[in-house]
Amino acid sequence: MRYFTVLLFILFSLSAAAQDNPIVQKVTGTIINDNSLLPIANANVINVNKVKGVVTNGKGFFELEVSVSDTLHISILGYQSLRIRVTNDWLKNGTAKIMLTEKAIALEEVIVKKYDLTGYLEVDTKLIPEKENYRYSISGLPQGYEAGESSPNAFTRVLGSIFNPADALYNFFGKKPKELKKLKAMKKDDTVRNLLESKFDRETISVLLGIDKKEIAEILQHCNYSESFIKTANDLQIMDAISECYEQYKVLKKK
Repeated sequence: MRYFTVLLFILFSLSAAAQDNPIVQKVTGTIINDNSLLPIANANVINVNKVKGVVTNGKGFFELEVSVSDTLHISILGYQSLRIRVTNDWLKNGTAKIMLTEKAIALEEVIVKKYDLTGYLEVDTKLIPEKENYRYSISGLPQGYEAGESSPNAFTRVLGSIFNPADALYNFFGKKPKELKKLKAMKKDDTVRNLLESKFDRETISVLLGIDKKEIAEILQHCNYSESFIKTANDLQIMDAISECYEQYKVLKKK
Protein backbone atom coordinates (compact mmCIF):
# COMPACT_ATOMS: atom_id res chain seq x y z
CA MET A 1 0.00 0.00 0.00
CA ARG A 2 2.84 2.34 0.88
CA TYR A 3 4.54 1.71 -2.50
CA PHE A 4 1.24 2.29 -4.29
CA THR A 5 0.85 5.66 -2.53
CA VAL A 6 4.39 6.65 -3.49
CA LEU A 7 3.70 5.67 -7.11
CA LEU A 8 0.54 7.79 -7.20
CA PHE A 9 2.47 10.75 -5.75
CA ILE A 10 5.16 10.44 -8.44
CA LEU A 11 2.56 10.22 -11.23
CA PHE A 12 0.73 13.25 -9.84
CA SER A 13 3.97 15.23 -9.64
CA LEU A 14 4.87 14.36 -13.24
CA SER A 15 1.38 15.37 -14.39
CA ALA A 16 1.61 18.72 -12.59
CA ALA A 17 5.06 19.36 -14.04
CA ALA A 18 3.77 18.61 -17.53
CA GLN A 19 0.97 21.12 -17.08
CA ASP A 20 3.36 23.79 -15.83
CA ASN A 21 5.75 23.18 -18.73
CA PRO A 22 3.62 22.37 -21.79
CA ILE A 23 5.34 21.10 -24.91
CA VAL A 24 6.08 23.98 -27.26
CA GLN A 25 4.53 23.40 -30.69
CA LYS A 26 5.33 25.37 -33.81
CA VAL A 27 3.73 25.65 -37.20
CA THR A 28 5.51 26.66 -40.36
CA GLY A 29 4.06 28.13 -43.49
CA THR A 30 4.77 29.96 -46.71
CA ILE A 31 2.64 32.92 -47.75
CA ILE A 32 2.24 33.48 -51.47
CA ASN A 33 0.30 35.69 -53.87
CA ASP A 34 -2.75 33.74 -55.06
CA ASN A 35 -2.40 35.18 -58.57
CA SER A 36 1.32 35.17 -59.32
CA LEU A 37 2.18 32.41 -56.80
CA LEU A 38 5.22 34.46 -55.77
CA PRO A 39 6.21 34.54 -52.08
CA ILE A 40 5.14 37.54 -50.00
CA ALA A 41 7.86 38.96 -47.77
CA ASN A 42 7.29 41.05 -44.63
CA ALA A 43 3.76 39.78 -44.04
CA ASN A 44 2.71 39.93 -40.40
CA VAL A 45 1.56 36.66 -38.80
CA ILE A 46 0.10 37.04 -35.30
CA ASN A 47 -1.13 34.33 -32.97
CA VAL A 48 -4.27 36.01 -31.61
CA ASN A 49 -4.51 33.66 -28.61
CA LYS A 50 -0.90 33.95 -27.45
CA VAL A 51 -0.38 37.53 -28.70
CA LYS A 52 2.89 36.61 -30.41
CA GLY A 53 3.89 37.41 -33.93
CA VAL A 54 6.50 36.99 -36.65
CA VAL A 55 7.24 38.50 -40.06
CA THR A 56 7.74 36.39 -43.18
CA ASN A 57 11.22 36.30 -44.69
CA GLY A 58 12.19 36.94 -48.31
CA LYS A 59 10.79 33.55 -49.31
CA GLY A 60 7.46 34.16 -47.57
CA PHE A 61 8.34 31.63 -44.87
CA PHE A 62 7.38 31.90 -41.19
CA GLU A 63 7.55 29.79 -38.03
CA LEU A 64 5.39 30.54 -34.99
CA GLU A 65 4.68 29.05 -31.57
CA VAL A 66 1.10 27.74 -31.35
CA SER A 67 -1.36 25.39 -29.72
CA VAL A 68 -4.11 23.46 -31.48
CA SER A 69 -7.15 25.67 -32.25
CA ASP A 70 -5.16 28.93 -31.97
CA THR A 71 -6.10 31.55 -34.55
CA LEU A 72 -3.47 33.19 -36.76
CA HIS A 73 -4.14 36.63 -38.23
CA ILE A 74 -2.16 37.34 -41.41
CA SER A 75 -1.94 40.84 -42.83
CA ILE A 76 0.16 43.04 -45.10
CA LEU A 77 -0.50 46.34 -46.84
CA GLY A 78 -2.22 45.88 -50.19
CA TYR A 79 -3.65 42.44 -49.43
CA GLN A 80 -6.85 41.21 -47.83
CA SER A 81 -6.22 40.02 -44.28
CA LEU A 82 -6.77 36.38 -43.48
CA ARG A 83 -7.51 34.35 -40.34
CA ILE A 84 -6.52 30.69 -40.10
CA ARG A 85 -7.09 28.18 -37.31
CA VAL A 86 -4.28 25.82 -36.30
CA THR A 87 -5.28 22.18 -36.69
CA ASN A 88 -3.67 18.86 -35.77
CA ASP A 89 -3.27 18.09 -39.47
CA TRP A 90 -1.24 21.25 -39.98
CA LEU A 91 1.05 20.36 -37.07
CA LYS A 92 1.52 16.81 -38.38
CA ASN A 93 1.86 17.52 -42.10
CA GLY A 94 4.44 20.32 -41.86
CA THR A 95 4.67 23.55 -43.85
CA ALA A 96 1.44 24.89 -45.32
CA LYS A 97 1.02 27.20 -48.31
CA ILE A 98 -1.20 30.16 -47.55
CA MET A 99 -2.49 32.38 -50.34
CA LEU A 100 -3.32 36.06 -49.96
CA THR A 101 -5.45 38.06 -52.39
CA GLU A 102 -4.47 41.56 -53.46
CA LYS A 103 -6.95 44.33 -52.72
CA ALA A 104 -8.55 45.99 -55.71
CA ILE A 105 -7.95 49.69 -55.09
CA ALA A 106 -9.16 52.25 -57.61
CA LEU A 107 -7.36 55.58 -57.32
CA GLU A 108 -9.34 58.59 -58.41
CA GLU A 109 -8.48 62.27 -58.54
CA VAL A 110 -9.54 63.98 -55.34
CA ILE A 111 -9.46 67.72 -54.74
CA VAL A 112 -9.18 68.62 -51.07
CA LYS A 113 -10.35 72.14 -50.36
CA LYS A 114 -11.48 72.61 -46.78
CA TYR A 115 -10.80 76.33 -46.58
CA ASP A 116 -10.96 79.09 -49.20
CA LEU A 117 -7.50 80.61 -48.77
CA THR A 118 -6.41 83.90 -50.29
CA GLY A 119 -2.67 83.33 -50.36
CA TYR A 120 -2.03 86.14 -47.88
CA LEU A 121 -0.68 84.75 -44.61
CA GLU A 122 -2.17 87.44 -42.37
CA VAL A 123 -5.64 86.89 -43.82
CA ASP A 124 -5.48 83.06 -44.05
CA THR A 125 -4.39 82.59 -40.44
CA LYS A 126 -7.67 84.21 -39.38
CA LEU A 127 -9.73 81.99 -41.70
CA ILE A 128 -8.48 78.71 -40.24
CA PRO A 129 -10.16 77.96 -36.90
CA GLU A 130 -8.04 76.93 -33.94
CA LYS A 131 -8.97 73.72 -32.15
CA GLU A 132 -7.19 72.69 -28.99
CA ASN A 133 -7.44 69.54 -26.94
CA TYR A 134 -7.10 69.61 -23.19
CA ARG A 135 -5.99 66.98 -20.70
CA TYR A 136 -6.72 67.40 -17.02
CA SER A 137 -4.55 66.14 -14.16
CA ILE A 138 -6.43 65.22 -11.00
CA SER A 139 -4.76 64.91 -7.62
CA GLY A 140 -4.47 61.30 -6.49
CA LEU A 141 -4.53 59.83 -9.99
CA PRO A 142 -1.28 59.07 -11.84
CA GLN A 143 -2.59 59.84 -15.33
CA GLY A 144 -4.34 62.74 -17.00
CA TYR A 145 -7.59 62.78 -18.94
CA GLU A 146 -8.10 64.23 -22.39
CA ALA A 147 -11.43 65.99 -22.63
CA GLY A 148 -11.26 67.17 -26.23
CA GLU A 149 -12.07 70.71 -27.23
CA SER A 150 -12.40 73.45 -24.67
CA SER A 151 -16.03 73.76 -23.63
CA PRO A 152 -17.95 74.69 -20.46
CA ASN A 153 -18.85 71.07 -19.68
CA ALA A 154 -15.57 69.39 -20.71
CA PHE A 155 -14.20 69.15 -17.19
CA THR A 156 -17.60 67.95 -15.91
CA ARG A 157 -17.53 65.09 -18.40
CA VAL A 158 -14.10 64.09 -17.16
CA LEU A 159 -15.22 63.98 -13.54
CA GLY A 160 -18.37 62.10 -14.47
CA SER A 161 -16.37 59.41 -16.24
CA ILE A 162 -13.81 59.10 -13.43
CA PHE A 163 -16.16 58.88 -10.48
CA ASN A 164 -18.80 56.77 -12.22
CA PRO A 165 -16.64 54.27 -14.10
CA ALA A 166 -19.19 51.47 -13.92
CA ASP A 167 -21.82 53.57 -15.67
CA ALA A 168 -19.59 54.52 -18.59
CA LEU A 169 -17.26 51.54 -19.05
CA TYR A 170 -18.63 48.44 -17.33
CA ASN A 171 -20.48 47.29 -20.44
CA PHE A 172 -17.13 46.82 -22.15
CA PHE A 173 -14.42 46.36 -19.52
CA GLY A 174 -16.60 44.29 -17.19
CA LYS A 175 -17.49 41.75 -19.85
CA LYS A 176 -14.08 41.28 -21.51
CA PRO A 177 -11.47 40.84 -18.75
CA LYS A 178 -9.66 38.02 -20.59
CA GLU A 179 -9.30 39.99 -23.81
CA LEU A 180 -8.11 43.08 -21.97
CA LYS A 181 -5.35 41.13 -20.23
CA LYS A 182 -3.81 40.83 -23.70
CA LEU A 183 -2.99 44.54 -23.63
CA LYS A 184 0.13 43.94 -21.55
CA ALA A 185 1.17 41.02 -23.74
CA MET A 186 0.91 43.20 -26.86
CA LYS A 187 3.64 45.50 -25.59
CA LYS A 188 6.04 42.63 -24.92
CA ASP A 189 6.07 41.22 -28.45
CA ASP A 190 8.24 43.24 -30.86
CA THR A 191 6.38 42.13 -33.98
CA VAL A 192 2.97 43.04 -32.58
CA ARG A 193 4.21 46.36 -31.23
CA ASN A 194 5.94 47.34 -34.48
CA LEU A 195 2.87 46.36 -36.49
CA LEU A 196 0.58 48.49 -34.33
CA GLU A 197 2.96 51.44 -34.59
CA SER A 198 2.76 51.37 -38.38
CA LYS A 199 -1.01 50.99 -38.73
CA PHE A 200 -3.96 53.36 -38.41
CA ASP A 201 -6.88 51.09 -39.39
CA ARG A 202 -7.63 49.54 -35.94
CA GLU A 203 -7.85 46.11 -37.58
CA THR A 204 -5.19 44.37 -35.48
CA ILE A 205 -6.51 45.81 -32.20
CA SER A 206 -10.01 44.74 -33.17
CA VAL A 207 -8.85 41.17 -33.83
CA LEU A 208 -6.70 40.85 -30.70
CA LEU A 209 -9.35 42.26 -28.35
CA GLY A 210 -12.27 40.55 -30.07
CA ILE A 211 -14.23 43.76 -30.54
CA ASP A 212 -15.68 45.78 -33.40
CA LYS A 213 -13.76 48.79 -34.74
CA LYS A 214 -16.67 51.05 -33.81
CA GLU A 215 -16.40 49.92 -30.18
CA ILE A 216 -12.80 51.18 -30.05
CA ALA A 217 -13.92 54.74 -30.76
CA GLU A 218 -16.76 54.43 -28.23
CA ILE A 219 -14.38 53.22 -25.52
CA LEU A 220 -11.99 56.12 -26.06
CA GLN A 221 -14.88 58.59 -26.06
CA HIS A 222 -15.99 57.24 -22.66
CA CYS A 223 -12.39 57.63 -21.50
CA ASN A 224 -12.58 61.29 -22.59
CA TYR A 225 -10.06 61.18 -25.41
CA SER A 226 -10.60 63.86 -28.01
CA GLU A 227 -12.07 63.21 -31.44
CA SER A 228 -8.86 64.36 -33.14
CA PHE A 229 -6.78 61.88 -31.09
CA ILE A 230 -9.16 59.02 -31.90
CA LYS A 231 -8.97 59.78 -35.62
CA THR A 232 -5.25 60.53 -36.00
CA ALA A 233 -3.44 58.28 -33.48
CA ASN A 234 -1.71 55.14 -34.71
CA ASP A 235 -2.82 51.74 -33.42
CA LEU A 236 -0.04 51.57 -30.83
CA GLN A 237 -1.15 54.89 -29.33
CA ILE A 238 -4.75 53.69 -29.34
CA MET A 239 -3.71 50.49 -27.57
CA ASP A 240 -1.83 52.48 -24.90
CA ALA A 241 -4.87 54.73 -24.41
CA ILE A 242 -7.22 51.76 -23.90
CA SER A 243 -4.69 50.11 -21.59
CA GLU A 244 -4.34 53.28 -19.49
CA CYS A 245 -8.10 53.67 -19.22
CA TYR A 246 -8.56 50.01 -18.26
CA GLU A 247 -5.95 50.18 -15.52
CA GLN A 248 -7.60 53.28 -14.04
CA TYR A 249 -11.00 51.61 -14.31
CA LYS A 250 -9.79 48.60 -12.28
CA VAL A 251 -8.41 50.87 -9.53
CA LEU A 252 -11.54 52.99 -9.32
CA LYS A 253 -13.81 49.93 -9.41
CA LYS A 254 -12.02 48.48 -6.37
CA LYS A 255 -12.48 51.75 -4.49
